[in-house]
Amino acid sequence: MRVLGVDPGLTRCGLGVVDGGTGRTVRCVAVDVVRTPVDASLATRLLRVSDAVEEWLDRYRPEAVAVERVFSQHNVRTVMGTAQAGGVVALSAARRGLPVVFHTPSEVKAAVTGSGRADKAQVTGMVTRLLGLAEKPSPADAADALALAICHLWREPMRARLAEAEARAARLAKTHRARLAAATKAQNTKAGGK
Repeated sequence: MRVLGVDPGLTRCGLGVVDGGTGRTVRCVAVDVVRTPVDASLATRLLRVSDAVEEWLDRYRPEAVAVERVFSQHNVRTVMGTAQAGGVVALSAARRGLPVVFHTPSEVKAAVTGSGRADKAQVTGMVTRLLGLAEKPSPADAADALALAICHLWREPMRARLAEAEARAARLAKTHRARLAAATKAQNTKAGGK
């Protein structure tokens, strides 16, 4: 499976494409960071991110897109810009019918390093090692995008199996309730007929 990982942002938006093989093997296909000028209008900056994502979706043809979920930060302006960039990415993927999954930073860190509290250097180091890269992806947004793709490749199959098991359990419970209701009704009808 091929996944586009995106570390959204207005100033720097990390993009990384990773192919997943059998087991936990992963291979880096491409990585880059889209930069937008801070003095440009919000609309212009979002358009630049959108254009870059559209180009990557066309060029690399991922089967899924993994985006970092925006979480509570101290700077509301930064959170808004990050959320808007993430929304542009999700919209671009949705237009192509691609599944989009948002992963929390701690989920990504735990998947890649084994600790949800890992720092940027640890994430970058593990991404470099896991993908067998000759040099560390830089800046951190590039490494984070690759980490998102790896996280998705390793966690999504389990998530899908859990969702399938939950749906199956819900169907079985519904069937069981219907049988119980039918048995109760039949028993009440039989008791009323005596």
